[in-house]
Amino acid sequence: DIWYAMPFLMVALIVVLIFGRGLTVLLFVLALISWTAFVRVIRAQIMVLKQMDYIAAARVTGASDFRIMFKHLLPGIMNTAIVVGTLSTSGLILAESVLSFVGAGIQPPTPAWGVMTNEGRDYLTIAPHLVLVPSAAIFMVVVSLNFLGDWLRDRLDPILRQID
Repeated sequence: DIWYAMPFLMVALIVVLIFGRGLTVLLFVLALISWTAFVRVIRAQIMVLKQMDYIAAARVTGASDFRIMFKHLLPGIMNTAIVVGTLSTSGLILAESVLSFVGAGIQPPTPAWGVMTNEGRDYLTIAPHLVLVPSAAIFMVVVSLNFLGDWLRDRLDPILRQID
């Protein structure tokens, strides 16, 4: 819960100040911040699945913990993991773009949408496409990933499939 209380960009900027800039530090920061939400959702799903009758039946029949985990729990959380992974990827793309835009992420000459947007800012009045194209690319990819996550949720969730 402590991770949720701290603003992501503040934590990212502090880590960048301590360890320096670059792709390796950026990947470390993104992994450090993003894993908590993913694990929290998966843990909640496992807690629900552990209470199901078919898990109790597997235990009664003598199934090992390893078998229960891989035969019953893992297939039950795969849908959730795929959807959460897809939706969190769009947030990570936005975070990378923001950090690169403010100079705390990927550094020039490495191509990144945040870097391209920042470098095009100086020429906004004479060449607005230098800002609009990378910004539009960020927007389209993030919205597309969100739609993909919603579509996957609708397709993979057995409860939602029964409603249709």
